Formats: sequence, C-alpha cells, structure tokens
Amino acid sequence: MEDPSFWDDNEKAQKIISECNELKSWTEPYHKISRRFENVSSLLPDAIKLDDEELIEELLDELASVEEAAADLEIKKMLSGELDAKSCFLSINAGAGGTEACDWVQMMARMYRRWGERRGWKVEEVDLLPGEVAGIKSITLKLSGSFAYGYAKAEKGVHRLVRISPFDSNAKRHTSFASVDVTPEITDDIEIDIRPDDLRIDTFRASGAGGQHVNKTESAVRITHIPTNIVVACQAERSQLQNKETCLKMLKSKLYQKQVTEREEELKKLSGDKMKIEWGSQIRNYVFQPYTLVKDARTKYEETNIQQVMDGDLDPFVNAYLKEFG
Repeated sequence: MEDPSFWDDNEKAQKIISECNELKSWTEPYHKISRRFENVSSLLPDAIKLDDEELIEELLDELASVEEAAADLEIKKMLSGELDAKSCFLSINAGAGGTEACDWVQMMARMYRRWGERRGWKVEEVDLLPGEVAGIKSITLKLSGSFAYGYAKAEKGVHRLVRISPFDSNAKRHTSFASVDVTPEITDDIEIDIRPDDLRIDTFRASGAGGQHVNKTESAVRITHIPTNIVVACQAERSQLQNKETCLKMLKSKLYQKQVTEREEELKKLSGDKMKIEWGSQIRNYVFQPYTLVKDARTKYEETNIQQVMDGDLDPFVNAYLKEFG
C-alpha cells in the first residue's frame, strides 16, 4: 500500500505529475490519431460503394489531416534530447547593419512571438535593450511550453535580411543581420553549481514602458558570471528579487549550455571561432526585394510567401531542420 506521506513531499509529487504529463503528451496524440484513422478506414469503403462524392471528399480531407498530425508526431519523436521537452530562453541580438539591424531584431521578435502563440506556448519578454535610433538592439524572450527548446533550437544562428530600407531616403537596398541564441530553462532537477563569489550583481532602472515604478526604482538586475564572463539581465518583473531569480535561471541555462557545447566540441574535435553576425555566416536569408523569398541555408527549404513567415509560420523550416539534423 502506498504511503500517504509520500504526497506530502511536494517536490516528489510534482516530479511524478510532470513525468505523467510528459508520457500523456506522447500517448494521447497517438491514440487520437489511431482512432481518427480507424474511423476513416471503416467509412471510406462504404462511401465509395455508395458513390457518395461529398462524403468521399470529406473523408479524404480527414485522411490528409490525419497524415499531417502523424507527421507532426514523427517530428516530435525526434526531440529525444535530455532538454528538448523544456521551456527556453530565446535571445535576439543586432549585428552588422546599424539602425537597420535593430529594426530587423524588432521584426524578428514579433515573428517569434507569433510563432510561440501559434504553438500554444506562453511568450514573455524577459529583457530588452532599445536601439539608439529605432528598433531593438537586443531582446530575450522566454518560451514556456511543451518541447519549446526542442523546436526553438533550430532557430539558433545568424539571420540575414535584404530589403529596401525605410530609413534610406534614396530607397536603396540594405542587408542587415541578427543572431539568435536559444538556451533551455534549467530547472531544479538539473544541478548547476554557482558560487556566490563568482557573481557580480548590478541593479539599474528598467528601460521602456512600465509606469512610475519602473522609472523610479532600480528593479532591473544584471548578473555577470566572472569566470566565464557570461552576462544575463532581466527587467520584466516589478520586484528586484523576482528579476534576480529569473537572471539566475538564465545564467544556469547558459552555463549548462556551455558545458554541453564544450563536451560536444571535444567529442567532435571541432575548432574555430564563433561565427560572426555578418556575411557568410547566416543560417537563413529573408529577401523582401527585388523578389520575396525565405531560404534556409542548412536545409535548402524555402518559402516565397515572406509575410506568412514573418507572421510566425516557422514550423516548415523547423521541421525540415529536425528531419535533417534531428
């Protein structure tokens, strides 16, 4: 007989519930797809026998929908990494291109917000540094939801924009760059040792909209991990304590990601400098003029409806990446 006191331990209970929910996230979609396929399979022969064109068309549409759902589940099956199921932090930083690059970061932030909303994730702004003239110099979003990191990691890299600049009175074409970094949210089930002596904690007034509280108190927090020189910042919360807690979560995520990257580089014996946010290093090109095209440099997947992509329709690019590099 199960000891009732077991459930008094909230941490253990939460872990069990989390594991159960993760299993359900796999089994429920599979059983649902199976039932839908069985329904179509049983009805389609009769519809053909009766020559019911309307019903046949309806069943074929359902079959196509089932096939699409099965393909999505197959993609999800590839997300078997230790951290793929976790939420994540997605940071966008302006590169070469000045004001144009800052405007590009703002466009990308909107794109990722809409992508997250399409997937049913919670999207929160954690930190933002406005551009000097317009746009955003850097921004960090938190994507909270099932397998957010597993999907979002496909976006890590340099993104290149080609368009006629709205900031150029001569209406010339400009090229801008922005980099995306994605780190998983490290929860208490993964231990990362951070010594207080290794941290430099600075507080400052939050920038941007936020009312009198934001403008008059130093609620924003910036933490520098001295041994690695990793810097994280948060100004989304009203409380300095809450911002500090979020910063520590982000720092743990980046430190863990650093450990994983170093381990992979050692195993693969890779070397070389980190790619710069400029020509020749991009993973994806977004061309607005003289034609419209979004093309991934890694998978060669492309889409001509650029507005659809900027409105958050990123799944085809992500799925193509996961199929090829999984």
